[in-house]
Amino acid sequence: MQLFYSPDIAPMFTLDAEESRHAVRVMRLREGDAIHVSDGHGQIVQCRIITAEEKGCTVEVMGERVADVLPVNMCLAVAPTKNPSRMEWLVEKAVEVGVNQIYLLQGDHSERVFMKTDRLQRIAVSAMKQSLRGILPDILPVMSVREFITEVAVPDNSQLFIAHCEADKPRIPLAMALQPGRNTTILIGPEGDFSEEEIALALQHGYQPVSLGPSRLRTETAALYAVTAFNLINDRS
Repeated sequence: MQLFYSPDIAPMFTLDAEESRHAVRVMRLREGDAIHVSDGHGQIVQCRIITAEEKGCTVEVMGERVADVLPVNMCLAVAPTKNPSRMEWLVEKAVEVGVNQIYLLQGDHSERVFMKTDRLQRIAVSAMKQSLRGILPDILPVMSVREFITEVAVPDNSQLFIAHCEADKPRIPLAMALQPGRNTTILIGPEGDFSEEEIALALQHGYQPVSLGPSRLRTETAALYAVTAFNLINDRS
């Protein structure tokens, strides 16, 4: 299956220049060829190419519609890593596994306070198409941990988690805390972990403190662990 991306799907529509160029120049598709197109919100439709032009490939929907919707909402809020390539890797893998939103956090111990979300979004689009998924997560610009905890609305029936490394503070394993069938938000801190003040604020707002096993994980590994655990437990439900 050849999967392409268009945020706006109508009975007849035009792929953007990048998608059109990939279809015509790279894949060498021509008029009459069948493709599938995702709108990034879970809808995948079968289409037929009407005009194979690199600047704008016109397609029409053939009627088949496939839903790829995560059973519940997964929101990952993670502090960008000092090395931006590690965050790019995380976005790619998290999209392949399944996530609805990715928020970028600036914590008290963050070493990186800026990240280009447009590049991350392009990586997310590529990962969605490569893995044949229909969900393209929103990737939000960097905001402070305090802003996220106090200002960002989370879906109803959400279970809220903060993963930190303070071994002297009560924590339960994430795999035990996760409940299937519930919207989930999890906070993953920077390489220097969350500060005591950030942890205390999260607990005041209903976040459960969790651990991700006995090993000390890199930020991007911890985030992918959380996304994978969420998807595994909901695949079983």
